Amino acid sequence: MSKEISTPVRTKEILDKYGFKFKKSLGQNFLIDSNVLTKIVDQAKLTPESGAIEIGPGIGALTEKLAKQANKVVAFEIDQRLLPILKDTLSPYPHVKVRHTDVLEANVHQVIEEEFEKGQDLMVVANLPYYVTTPILMKLLEEKLPVRGIVVMIQKEVAERIAASPGSKNYGSLSLAVQYYAEARTALTVPKTVFVPQPNVDSSVLHLELRSEPPVDLHSEKYFFEVIRASFGQRRKTLLNNLQNNLLGKDKKIVIEEVLQETKIDGKRRGETLSMEEFAKLSNAFYTRIKD
Repeated sequence: MSKEISTPVRTKEILDKYGFKFKKSLGQNFLIDSNVLTKIVDQAKLTPESGAIEIGPGIGALTEKLAKQANKVVAFEIDQRLLPILKDTLSPYPHVKVRHTDVLEANVHQVIEEEFEKGQDLMVVANLPYYVTTPILMKLLEEKLPVRGIVVMIQKEVAERIAASPGSKNYGSLSLAVQYYAEARTALTVPKTVFVPQPNVDSSVLHLELRSEPPVDLHSEKYFFEVIRASFGQRRKTLLNNLQNNLLGKDKKIVIEEVLQETKIDGKRRGETLSMEEFAKLSNAFYTRIKD
């Protein structure tokens, strides 16, 4: 019988041995399918020199797969109850380090500096809890970490929103926020049946390849995202209405109309039809007007 952590039998043994009870508040769903885990790790294209960063290792099923391929694995685990379990399950892998901390509060740059070689090939690979998917992803991207990419299992619907193209119903401010930092694609769909406990929805593996430079030139990154958020304020409203209501105010209607004319963007369009390049044009034109 396989001794792999990820089998249903072995998972049950480990959970029973430690009397572990799942905490709904931590979004704990452990993977019990070795093939799915192998596919996730394959997406990361690790070499024996690579380092891997994991978030929420659970009982170590994905960690073990990473440890078999990477030079070093560092995992962030928030739940103290899992520390003795991980110490046990990962004992055959001395090159795995578990840090008991919330990744949202961690100084990830510092951790990378302490744990990995300078310039080492690094990937983030994780099965993320649904309830904190977006904050974790945005933290990793906004902090511009020295990693090649991110491979994460997340809720299918969120993965579709992140990888969406302009004009599709899933396209929105989240798509633009992530795609500004990385090229995004969904790699595979994972049924809810391969988790314990079973979540209510299916998952997808999202592959993000970090960009070496932004895809658009901006006067202000912060203002660019403000314009995007405003444009999606109320999805059914036109761009002109949303920019009036959520960005500049009704008294600035003439300025908004002038900027739309100048950028050759029709104010009757809706936010979800605009490409990143069009949002860049719009935000640069507004920024020049408003900040002068």
